[in-house]
Amino acid sequence: MKKFFLMSVITVLAIFLGGIIANAHFGGVIPSVNIVTENDPKTIRVDLKFFHPMENEYMDMEKPVEFGVMHMGEKEDLLKTLTGNSIGGRKCWQAGYTIKRPGDYTFYVVPKPYWEPAEDCFIVHYTKACVNALGLEQGWDAELGFETEIIPLTRPYGLWTGNVFSGIVKLKGEPVPYAEIEVEYYNVDGKIKSPSDPYVTQAIKADSKGVFSYAMPKAGWWAFAALSEASWTLKDTLGKDKPVEIGAVYWVKTIDME
Repeated sequence: MKKFFLMSVITVLAIFLGGIIANAHFGGVIPSVNIVTENDPKTIRVDLKFFHPMENEYMDMEKPVEFGVMHMGEKEDLLKTLTGNSIGGRKCWQAGYTIKRPGDYTFYVVPKPYWEPAEDCFIVHYTKACVNALGLEQGWDAELGFETEIIPLTRPYGLWTGNVFSGIVKLKGEPVPYAEIEVEYYNVDGKIKSPSDPYVTQAIKADSKGVFSYAMPKAGWWAFAALSEASWTLKDTLGKDKPVEIGAVYWVKTIDME
C-alpha cells in the first residue's frame, strides 16, 4: 500500500511538473502604441516584462543587460531610462521615450539570464517590437545582430485582425530550417478562457528557409518566440554547467476593422 501511495504521488508530481514545463515563457517589449501620427503625443511608454501572456502569469525580471532602440540603422542605449515596477508582486520595468524624427523605431531588450528550475536551464529572450512614427515607413525589417532574431517579412504595424504576420528565424545570422515557433496572445484583462492547454500556446513551424506565417484571430498584442539551445552554458548556484534556452521574440499588434 505504501509503495502504491508513493508511486501515485510521484505520478501526480510528474503530471504537475509537466504542466509547468508546458507553460511558454515570453520576454515582453510592449509599447503603449505602435503607430505615432502627427496628431498624437510624441512621448510613449515601453513596458518590459517576463511572463506567460495568455495566462497573465508573471516572473521576476531583473534589470536587463541591454535596452535600447534602433532608428534609421543607429542604436540608442536606453538602459538608464528604465524605472522599476511590479505586477502581481513580480519585478518588471518601464521607460518613457520621446519620438523626435520620422521612421521606424525598433525597441529591444537583452535580459539577464533567468533560471528556470522546472526546465533545469537558463532562459535568455532577445525581444523586439516596432513603432512607426510620423508616416515614414523605413527600418522595420532591419536586423539588430542578436545571436538569434526574428526578422519580420510582414510590416509589423498597421495590421488588421485576421492579417497574417510572417517572419524569418535566424540563428547566428543564418536562417533556421523548420524552426519551431510558439505564439501567444496577450490576454490583458484575463477574460479569455482556454478550453484546454493546446489553446494557450499556438505551435507552428517555419519552412526549409526559416520562414513562418500566422494569421492573428483577435485584436491586441501577439508574441512570436523561436527557441534554440545556445552553444554556450552558464553555471548554476552549485557551479554546474547548465544549458541556455535562447529565444528570438517579436511582438505585433492588431486592431479590428470597423
